Amino acid sequence: MWAQAKALLLGLLQFIHNAITGIGIGTNFAWGLAIIALTLLVRLVMHPLTQRQMTSMQKMQKLQPQLKVLQDKYGDDKDALNRETMALYKENKVNPASGCLPLLIQLPIFILLYGVLYDLTKTEAFTNVTFFGVNLGGSVLTTVANALNLVDEAGVKIPDDQLGVVMVFLSSFTNLGLLFSNISMWIFNFILLILIAWLTWYQQHLTSAGNPQMSMMNWFMPLFLTFICFSLPGGVLLYWGVSSLMGIIHQVRISRKTTEEMKQKPTLYQEKPKSK
Repeated sequence: MWAQAKALLLGLLQFIHNAITGIGIGTNFAWGLAIIALTLLVRLVMHPLTQRQMTSMQKMQKLQPQLKVLQDKYGDDKDALNRETMALYKENKVNPASGCLPLLIQLPIFILLYGVLYDLTKTEAFTNVTFFGVNLGGSVLTTVANALNLVDEAGVKIPDDQLGVVMVFLSSFTNLGLLFSNISMWIFNFILLILIAWLTWYQQHLTSAGNPQMSMMNWFMPLFLTFICFSLPGGVLLYWGVSSLMGIIHQVRISRKTTEEMKQKPTLYQEKPKSK
């Protein structure tokens, strides 16, 4: 079933590519446009679920000060705290579980799309295919290794699956002249990687605004994803970057709308209930 789903999505991507080349756009450039078009199509199909997820997350974030007030007022009465918390959720039409369920539904779709793009970037169709300088079939590691012409002791080119971050990093420092003389081979993939890291940081910043407990995640996630992305093909990075950018635009719009809605809600006061 999973293989059939991947074949269906791959067929859709190839159909989009053929449609773009049919209007006179070169096949190399068309692959980049096809990936962007497919990413936008997936975002469009998932929009209702994403809308629900982001709205729930934003409302939960806006309710944190009021939840803190309830905890201060009813800290010694767990039943009352649970009752008032659920009443607050109901008043603001918030379902705490609604923020998780859409994400669980979306995750297999995104993994499926990633698998299709990853497999495609390893085929001959993606050999030396570039989009605004980004090598869609090569990763930051492979493009830097090609620029350095990394070979083993026997003078044989090191296979892509045997390249490591530490190996390429150390080789770069010992061959800076060769690295920068072939800068056009890797710089665009590297710029896209840095852009994705920044988009991830900014998206985390929007999600955790006003929550100091999440401040560490603002830095951990971008660094962690940057490390992962070193070995991802440019085609996958292109999808990831476009999807992240669309997610940020959607999140900013939801945040503004939610802020206006929450302004109309009554404010809780911190006086503790009088004892009978």
